[in-house]
Amino acid sequence: MTIPNLISIARLLAVPVMIWALIDGRFGLAFITFVVAGVSDAVDGAIARHFNQQSTLGLYLDPIADKALLTTVFIGLGVLGRLPDWLVIVVVSRDVLIVAAFLLAYVMGLPMTVRPLFVSKATTAAQIVLAASVLGESALGLSLGYVGDLLVALTLILTVASAAAYLTDWLRHMASPDGAETGDDEGP
Repeated sequence: MTIPNLISIARLLAVPVMIWALIDGRFGLAFITFVVAGVSDAVDGAIARHFNQQSTLGLYLDPIADKALLTTVFIGLGVLGRLPDWLVIVVVSRDVLIVAAFLLAYVMGLPMTVRPLFVSKATTAAQIVLAASVLGESALGLSLGYVGDLLVALTLILTVASAAAYLTDWLRHMASPDGAETGDDEGP
């Protein structure tokens, strides 16, 4: 077990802490947990690259930990009325649809390579900034005003664009005779 994998597991263990903090109205704790998780994500990636501790487990564990925490925050903030319900539904639905598409391709014997697209990285960044801003706003008693509205709009646009890009790639992959990759890799 590598140090980056242990850090990813710690981020997974932060999910119940986040749920409890949000349910109990402890926005300061929720904000700190989210920020520490974000920093730990950067740290585990740096350690993995610098000390050659990249692993197959880490390839899956890191994004699962990230999505579990981000999804928890979005659902929690939606339930608490701090984010629009429709935005939470779009964000969570996108992730569910992407996972379902990859699983369906795998079950049908046409597995796809997981390749983060540039638009999906931008989407994740926008979602993180929005979630951190709303948590910080709630923890510190601030008002984002129009900035919050712009972050919501940007997150919506990028989330829909990312879903469309993944759907397009998936449809191309599934329509090819042998499910061969299309070579339209926009990611690293």
